[in-house]
Amino acid sequence: MKQFESITELKRFLTVPYVEEIAVQSLRLTEIEPLMLNIRFSRCLFLGCSMSDDLLHHLLPGNFIFPLLDVPFNTYPSRLYDTDSLYAGFNRHKPKTYLKTPDKVVYDYYRESRKNLSIKDTLAQRLHDHSITDSLHEYIASFDERKLVAIMGGHGILRTEHIYRQVVLLSKSLTEQGYLMLSGGGPGAMEATHLGAWMAGRGDNECLRAVGILSAAPRYSDEGWLSSAFEVMERFPDPPFDSLGIPTWHYGHELPTPFATKIAKYFENSIREEGLLAIAKGGVVFTPGSAGTLQEVFQDLAQNHYESYGYASPMIFLDKHFWTTERPVYPVIGEMAERGDLHHLNLGLYDNNEEVIAHLKKFSE
Repeated sequence: MKQFESITELKRFLTVPYVEEIAVQSLRLTEIEPLMLNIRFSRCLFLGCSMSDDLLHHLLPGNFIFPLLDVPFNTYPSRLYDTDSLYAGFNRHKPKTYLKTPDKVVYDYYRESRKNLSIKDTLAQRLHDHSITDSLHEYIASFDERKLVAIMGGHGILRTEHIYRQVVLLSKSLTEQGYLMLSGGGPGAMEATHLGAWMAGRGDNECLRAVGILSAAPRYSDEGWLSSAFEVMERFPDPPFDSLGIPTWHYGHELPTPFATKIAKYFENSIREEGLLAIAKGGVVFTPGSAGTLQEVFQDLAQNHYESYGYASPMIFLDKHFWTTERPVYPVIGEMAERGDLHHLNLGLYDNNEEVIAHLKKFSE
């Protein structure tokens, strides 16, 4: 089914008297209403489009029309979010302006909706997430799937920690070598992933200067956390590379990192978790984290064991001491693989970025 997310593109297409099985998403159709009234449509989808009563009655027989629902977000977003759309109205010199940004307005709505779930709210959120998934897959389709690499790790990692700087430099190097870097799109190791991608193409010294600016507000709950990120973006604007963050309003108290140039933000965390690991076919780098990171390890383990998405991808554990002593997951996985309880695994355990990069490159080439 051909999709249209641009009035110009749709108008160019409408040159025949009969149209069937197209999808039109979030467009103001009043602009081309006279043209559409002279065409017969059949089995077409119209998602969240603005139209007059005349056009509505013209389309009703034989088509599927999904109206916008009365919620504080677009039920059918036709593209991924970015910093401008989530943080519209934010002034880094006035941190409390975050309270009126679209991201915070939707988070407040989401928290209220969880207290008394209605079928309208759950439907609106599922329709939104479906559209985000559609836009996400449309975006990544232009990339080599073996160069889609995710970095997972704790949201509580401080900007002043060594592992934060290491992840920044790792992501920077991988981005410069043609990888699209992915993460859960939040703070900690996730933010470090996108900061590295943002700084790709610049010198390591500039990268470390950016980390120095962020160090003024090291914890994601610090008032200056978001403001300092915006300061870095002002100092180092116009990144030449993209990165993809996949956060969720389920953990909306953890602000999405503005360093991600593409943001697929979801309501349903389970869809977000599964989707992130599913598209990271180039491999996943696990940095130190707690319960959420451990969940992701075993979720990725199952996907690779069953080759759920066609083949197994690298599972790389960064920080030998952490993964063998503090959270001794790696020895358990290795022992199970040796016993034949787990299959198809591509494992790595390293302390330095060069080894991680070599492992990923060997897999992707």
